[in-house]
Amino acid sequence: MEVLRPQLIRIDGRNYRKNPVQEQTYQHEEDEEDFYQGSMECADEPCDAYEVEQTPQGFRSTVRAPSLLYKHIVGRRGDTRKKIEMETKTSISIPKPGEDGEIVITGQHRNGVISARTRIDVLLDTFRRKQPFTHFLAFFLNEVEVQEGFLRFQEEVLAKCSMDHGVDSSIFQNPKKLHLTIGMLVLLSEEEIQQTCEMLQKCKEEFINDISGGKPLEVEMAGIEYMNDDPGMVDVLYAKVHMKDGSNRLQELVDRVLERFQASGLIVKEWNSVKLHATVMNTLFRKDPNAEGRYNLYTADGKYIFKERESFDGRNILKLFENFYFGSLKLNSIHISQRFTIDSFGNYASCGQIDFS
Repeated sequence: MEVLRPQLIRIDGRNYRKNPVQEQTYQHEEDEEDFYQGSMECADEPCDAYEVEQTPQGFRSTVRAPSLLYKHIVGRRGDTRKKIEMETKTSISIPKPGEDGEIVITGQHRNGVISARTRIDVLLDTFRRKQPFTHFLAFFLNEVEVQEGFLRFQEEVLAKCSMDHGVDSSIFQNPKKLHLTIGMLVLLSEEEIQQTCEMLQKCKEEFINDISGGKPLEVEMAGIEYMNDDPGMVDVLYAKVHMKDGSNRLQELVDRVLERFQASGLIVKEWNSVKLHATVMNTLFRKDPNAEGRYNLYTADGKYIFKERESFDGRNILKLFENFYFGSLKLNSIHISQRFTIDSFGNYASCGQIDFS
């Protein structure tokens, strides 16, 4: 089935088939990177996709990439680079680890340089997708009224439902970290953080100002819902957020931001629409108060970690608090938040933001 329906990767508006990258573990080389096995085949020959410079010695093309990903182009013992160089008859120069710069591809033939560039781009995309998320776009929901409403919700749930299976204080969100996530990001350098700031500013200029009218969006946080399909075994319970005036402006705004970031490649396309929710209870918090939902279940090289979760019985909570009112607030900023950080207010540290007013 993988041969008949291979995975496609879209880079610079073109599609490429991706052959498997075989990962092997060696008894004495656990810390070395898995090297490239097999070659990349173009589903669409990118003759004009890349800028290739003609030089007195032949042809030249450059690739900018975060230094964290260089090792995946080099490979174990340099095997990946050597294989690409041999198969494309090119020479590939890669900056030293920790040094920012450009990967430079040179060769006697233009097609060879293009082929090497294509393979490097596919490898960079493949291993970028394996990196854990580092940042996320979000609205902070840290106004006093909502925080007080959340604490009241927690107090009443514990008073009325603490005898239900799995319900205790450890699974409630930190009220200072209440937020609405728009999308998850992998930003591996200061340059990429700056690119994200610039993209967010373009969104503000091109459509956010029109949707918001240059004013904060007045919303209400009210009602609860659960993520899975069994209310008797819940892992994530969230509060719903909607516009006070009943309009669809908030949903339209976040969907267009998501679409723009997906088109730029800064966010991997998983969904066509943002599910607006503010997590208020999560069973991952039971053992790790700093856990961050499903995005916390991967190692640095992208391998899935199984974490046993003790679900809770949410049936009484859903019945008693279905329409619980947490409060109203004004959304005036979208933040580029860094995971696993805390600012002076107890919220996630922000690397950049745009304001509506």
